[in-house]
Amino acid sequence: MPVEIRTLTGDALKNALADLARLRISVFHDWPYLYDGSMDYEEKYLQRYAETDGAVIVGAYDGTKLVGAATGEPLGDEYEAFQKPLRERGFDPRKIFYLAESVLDPAYRGQGVGHRFFDEREAHARRLGFGEAMFCGVIRPEDHPMRPADYRPLDPFWKKRGYEKLDGVIVTFPWQDIGDTAETEKPMQVWYRKF
Repeated sequence: MPVEIRTLTGDALKNALADLARLRISVFHDWPYLYDGSMDYEEKYLQRYAETDGAVIVGAYDGTKLVGAATGEPLGDEYEAFQKPLRERGFDPRKIFYLAESVLDPAYRGQGVGHRFFDEREAHARRLGFGEAMFCGVIRPEDHPMRPADYRPLDPFWKKRGYEKLDGVIVTFPWQDIGDTAETEKPMQVWYRKF
């Protein structure tokens, strides 16, 4: 099923937040995030994009339906939890563009949309004057009971895009896992590149 890629900022970004929230809840429910999300949480969490100059949503649309999205914003405007580990390693968060979530309905995978998500966010970052980018990938134990037998990590795809793990640079951020009654901190590996 072909999709149309749209880069959303300003009012278009704000108008897409509710659809993005629903998509995040659906896609992040699966491994490795195992996210037990709610619209109430999502509205609060995503509001920062509406309030941040330089924020972007790259949306994948099937007609008028948002079937995939990738977000980003200047790292200096992100939660402190995402800035601190980089600052502690000598990076300047004000010079880095943060590539946040990337979610795609499984029915639309395998069409190169993931590459387009990176292409468009990196192009947006360049237009804003950034030459560095980072994102995080959740770390789960190899023997986690909910890990699918056929799971393939995205590391080769990210390396092909020019990103490398920053050894020892870990972000921790809380969310509620499926089956849990409260949020717990999750470790996430930082991936980085210059462009």
